[in-house]
Amino acid sequence: MSMKRLAVAANHTLLIGSAALFVAGCTQNSATGADKSVAGTAAADTNVVDAGANLRVPNDYRSTYQTLGTWAIAADSGKGSKEMHIVYASPGAADAYRKTKQFPDGTVLVKEVYQTATSDMTTGTVSHPDKLKGWFVMVKDSRNSHPGKPLWGDGWGWSWFDAGNPTHTTSTDYKNDCQSCHVPAQATDWIYVNGYPVLKQ
Repeated sequence: MSMKRLAVAANHTLLIGSAALFVAGCTQNSATGADKSVAGTAAADTNVVDAGANLRVPNDYRSTYQTLGTWAIAADSGKGSKEMHIVYASPGAADAYRKTKQFPDGTVLVKEVYQTATSDMTTGTVSHPDKLKGWFVMVKDSRNSHPGKPLWGDGWGWSWFDAGNPTHTTSTDYKNDCQSCHVPAQATDWIYVNGYPVLKQ
């Protein structure tokens, strides 16, 4: 083979090799991006569930989780709200839900429950979060990974934590202590998704 043909063949091989590397690189980056949301929620799970399947409030949720929405609980009498509930979701959970209408396994939801303060302001009667009462934590577990554990079932781990004690739950049985409040949301996997605009496409 002549030197000219060798040079052309070498250049052709180099171009094919470069194209293959480019495609491989794009595929790898694409897969990493696609898996990021699920991996993020799975990683968050290790910060919430210990080896004994006990839940805790994640240390970093305010800086790393996404805010889903806030609920105002009307006062028993008079104007304003008696409580406000601010709900956070672990990284990637909202993105995954928008795509599939389901929370992936490992999703962590944290609800802060506040006692409120209510006063008259220029905009009218206003209530705002005042004193933290505690947290409600849920972890998605469609695989029933913890059979026999009284705080796990129906696709979730469930626990309430009093303010000041984020590592020890006062819940003893999810059906009695937690799930009863979620019965109206059973059709949407026990979560009141209608209150979270960020879950809508």
